[in-house]
Amino acid sequence: MGKNKEVVLLTGASGHMGFEAFKLLWEKRDRYDIVLLVRPSRINKRLFREYERQAGIVPFRGPGIVQGKGLKIVWGDALRREDVEEACRGIDWCLHLMAVIPPEADRDQEYTNKINRVATGYIVEAIEAQDPGRIRMVYVGTVAQYGDRLPPVHVGRAGDPLLCCEYDHYSPGKTAAELRVMESRIRHRVSLRQTFIMIPDIFSLLDPILFHQPIDTCMEGITLRDSARMLVACLDMDDRSAFWRKTYNVSGGPQCRATYLEFLERIYRMMGLDFTRVMERRWFALKNFHCCYFEDAGALDEYLHHWDGGETLEDFYPQVWDALPWYLRLTGILNRRCRPFRMLVHRITRMKLTRLAGRESGPLGWIKNKDQGRIGAFYGSMEAFRNIPGWDAEMPSADHDREYIRPDHGYDESARKLDREALQKAAAFRGGSLVTREWDGDIFAPLEWRCCRGHTFTMKPNTVLKGGHWCMECFALPAEYPAIAGQNPFMAQVVLSRGDERER
Repeated sequence: MGKNKEVVLLTGASGHMGFEAFKLLWEKRDRYDIVLLVRPSRINKRLFREYERQAGIVPFRGPGIVQGKGLKIVWGDALRREDVEEACRGIDWCLHLMAVIPPEADRDQEYTNKINRVATGYIVEAIEAQDPGRIRMVYVGTVAQYGDRLPPVHVGRAGDPLLCCEYDHYSPGKTAAELRVMESRIRHRVSLRQTFIMIPDIFSLLDPILFHQPIDTCMEGITLRDSARMLVACLDMDDRSAFWRKTYNVSGGPQCRATYLEFLERIYRMMGLDFTRVMERRWFALKNFHCCYFEDAGALDEYLHHWDGGETLEDFYPQVWDALPWYLRLTGILNRRCRPFRMLVHRITRMKLTRLAGRESGPLGWIKNKDQGRIGAFYGSMEAFRNIPGWDAEMPSADHDREYIRPDHGYDESARKLDREALQKAAAFRGGSLVTREWDGDIFAPLEWRCCRGHTFTMKPNTVLKGGHWCMECFALPAEYPAIAGQNPFMAQVVLSRGDERER
C-alpha cells in the first residue's frame, strides 16, 4: 500500500450503503488506501471487477487476497478469524457496517447472529491484538435497537432504553455487537445508529415485511448518498475530538420526516395509483416494529456536517422515479392519463399485494395459519385485527411536531461530573443496583451492576447512561417487557406508555 497514506478497512462494501461509501473512498485514493473484506460471490466479483482492473489487479474466481494500486480485497468470510485478521492487518481505520438486515435477517436467524454479532467480535479482537490505542473504529448500529417507538414515545435520543421487537432477529445481534465495540479497549471508537436508508430502488424491497410496520410509525430517514457521505466524513475526525466514545443517532434531519402512511401514499401516488385501492388497512400491524423521529440527530451533524447541502425527503422521491425500469415509468404515466388502464393496474396490483400479505411471513398468512404468537405480537389479539377500520375511518395524526413523552434517563444529564450516588440512582431507576462499591469517577471504567431480576453484569457507566444499554439477559425477552417494566421505571416510560393494543 502507498506511503504516508492512511489505510481504511471498509466492511459491508457490497451492500447499498457500503458500495456508495466505497465509491466515495475510491475518489479519495490520494489520501487513503482501501481494504475490503468481501464474500467471493459471483455478484460481488462482478461488482468490483472494474475497480480491480483500475488498481492493476487481474480478477479471478473464488476466495483469495488481491492487492494493487491503493486497493486490497480479502475475498473471504467474515466468520473466519484468519480472513478477518488479514483484513485488519496494518489498518488505521475500520468503517464497520457489514450486517445482515431485514427481511433477510428473519430468514436465516443463525447466520444473521453470526455475521452481526460474532464477526464484529472477531474484528474487535483483531484490532485489540494490534494497536487499540491507534486504530479507530466506526461501528454502524441501527434505529431498530430502540424497538417499538409508536406515539406518544415516537421521538428518541441516545441514552433511551434499548428494546427489541418480538420476532426481530436483527436488533439483538446489532445491540450485542455495539456493546462489544463500546466496551472494547479500542480508544477511538464510536457507534452510529443508522435510521432507515431511503434507497432509490425502493420497489426492490417488496416483501411481507411491508405490512409489519404500523401506518402511524414515525420515520426520519436519510438518503443513500447522505448516509455514505456521513460515514466517510468520520475519517476527518481528529483523535483529540470529543466525537469519540459516544453513540449517535443518524438521520437526514427533520426535513426527512414522514409517517409510514404519508410515505406509502406518496410512493403509490408517484405511480398514479391510490394505495387504499390496492391494500387493506388491516393488513398493517398495530405495533411491534421499529423507527422513530430523533431529537438529537443534529448532534452528529455538528461534527460531520452531513446535513450541509444534504438531501431531503422531497429530493428522494425523484430518485425513486429515476431508478424505475422504463416499463414501470411508462406504467406510471399511463396510470395518470388513462382511467381504464389505471383501473386494470389497480386490480393487478391488489392481486399481487394480496398474495404478498398471504405469505407465511405476512399478516394474512398468520391469520390463515392461526399463528397466535405473531398475531399477538403485531396486533395484540385476533379481535384487535378484526376491529381495524377501513381507509375511510379517521387516520393517524401526520403532525410531525406533536407533543411526545421524553424518557427520563434517571440522572442529572447536565452534571459535568458524576459520583457513585448518581450511578446508584440511575441503577435504581432501572430497577437494579450498582454492585461495585468503589469508583474513581471514570465513566469508562467497567463496573458491576445488578438488574431487577437479579442478573449481574459488567458494563461501563458511559455505556449505560449515554448508550442506554442495560441487562442483556432481560433485553433478549421482548415478550416479557411489560412484566419487567413493572420493576424498571426506565423501561416503563416506553413500554407502558405505548400501550399493548392500538385501534386504527
